[in-house]
Amino acid sequence: MTINLASKTQVIEEYKRSETDTGSVEVQVALLTEKIKELTEHLKEHKKDFQGRRGLLMMVGKRKKLLGYLKNEEIERYRILIEKLGIRK
Repeated sequence: MTINLASKTQVIEEYKRSETDTGSVEVQVALLTEKIKELTEHLKEHKKDFQGRRGLLMMVGKRKKLLGYLKNEEIERYRILIEKLGIRK
């Protein structure tokens, strides 16, 4: 389950910190969140896709680590990001 190029570039444009930024923590978390949403919808229909479920859990773990890093480095950027993405209610 991958996101298409148009939605990926849209996410990067929305969350980038500078003109050439494609790999900041905010961009990585936003891309992972989009993939997680897409894979969650896939798993609702295909309940026995256990490899997909494993991939989802790995993505959630990676996103959690990145958010933990951002929280330790700059708490204000962390708060803005989770509010924009609508996670950690």
